[in-house]
Amino acid sequence: MAADKKRLNVEFKSIPETLEEPFLKEFPEYVEGLVRGDPGGFVLTPHYGEHAEELYNFHVRPDDIWVLSFPKSGTTWTQELVWLIANDCDFEGAKRDLNVRSPFFEFPYLIPRQEVSSYGHLPPVEKQMQIREKLESPRLIKTHLPLDLLPPQLTDTCKVVYVARNPKDVIVSYYYHHKLIKFHYFDGDMESFAHRFMKDQVWYAPYFGQVLATWEKAKNNPNVLFLFYEDLKKDLGGQIKKVAHFLGKSLTDEQLAKLVHHLTFENLSKNSAVNKEDGKKHGVFNADGNFMRKGETGDWQRYFSPEMSRQIDEWTELNLRGSDITFVDKI
Repeated sequence: MAADKKRLNVEFKSIPETLEEPFLKEFPEYVEGLVRGDPGGFVLTPHYGEHAEELYNFHVRPDDIWVLSFPKSGTTWTQELVWLIANDCDFEGAKRDLNVRSPFFEFPYLIPRQEVSSYGHLPPVEKQMQIREKLESPRLIKTHLPLDLLPPQLTDTCKVVYVARNPKDVIVSYYYHHKLIKFHYFDGDMESFAHRFMKDQVWYAPYFGQVLATWEKAKNNPNVLFLFYEDLKKDLGGQIKKVAHFLGKSLTDEQLAKLVHHLTFENLSKNSAVNKEDGKKHGVFNADGNFMRKGETGDWQRYFSPEMSRQIDEWTELNLRGSDITFVDKI
C-alpha cells in the first residue's frame, strides 16, 4: 500500500445465508450474495467490499458538501435542496440531471457484475470515479455509506448533511424500491421484506448503526447537520433556512419562496432532472412504479398489520435504548 494510503480496518466476509435458496429465491439477482463488514456489521455487495478501501481513500476537498442517508430517507429531496442553496439558487443550472450535478459516490461498485451490460449508457467504472474526482468545486456528493467507511477526514474539513426518516416508512419505501430496480428485485411480500430489513439482510444495513453514529457526531461537530424527513415535510421553509445557515448562505424572501415551490413533492416528482424516470428508458427499472413514489409520512399504516407494527416497534426500541433520538410516526 502506498505511503499516503490509509488502511480501512474493516474486513468484508460473505454472509452464508445470502447464498442459500430461501434468500436467493426472494432476491434472485443477488447471485453473489451479500457481504458483511467486521467491525460495524455493514452489509453491501461483494463488488463494493473489494473496493471499500479505495473509496475510503477518496481525496476530499475542504469545500466539498456531502449528503448522507440510509436509502429512501429523503436523499434526492435533500440533494436538490442542498445543491440549489450551495449554487445560489441557480434554477437554470438545476435543469441538468441531478446525477450529474451530485453523483452517487459508491454507485460504480454497486452494480452486480452480471448486470454491468445493462448499464452501457454509463461510462466504465474507472471513468465514473475520475468524474467524481474532477468535478468542479464545490462538489456535492451523495452516499449511503456510514461515516466509518467514508474518508476519515470528511467531517474535519467538509460539510455533511444527513437526513433520517422514520424506519417504518423507510421499510415501505425501500420495499417498493426493490420492486422497481431490476438488479434489486425482491420476490416477496412486505412482511417478508420487513423481516429481512430487521435481520440486516438488505443493502446498507444495519439501519440504526449509521443513523445513531451520525446523530452522535452531529452533536459535537459543527460540520455535520442532521435533518429529519418529517421536519422537511412539516416546515420545508424552516428547514431550507436551517440548511442555508449551515452552508453560510443567505436567502432573499423571493428565493426562499421559489425554493419551497420547486421542492414540493408534486413538482419534484414531475421534474425530469430529479425523478430518475430515465431508468425505465434505459431498461434498468421495471415498468411499474416510480423512483419518487408518494413522499408521505405515515404511509406504513397502510401496509403493516398491528402485529408487524408491534415487532418493528420492539426492534426500534431495542436499538434506540440509551439514545435520545426520536422519530415521528405521522405528521
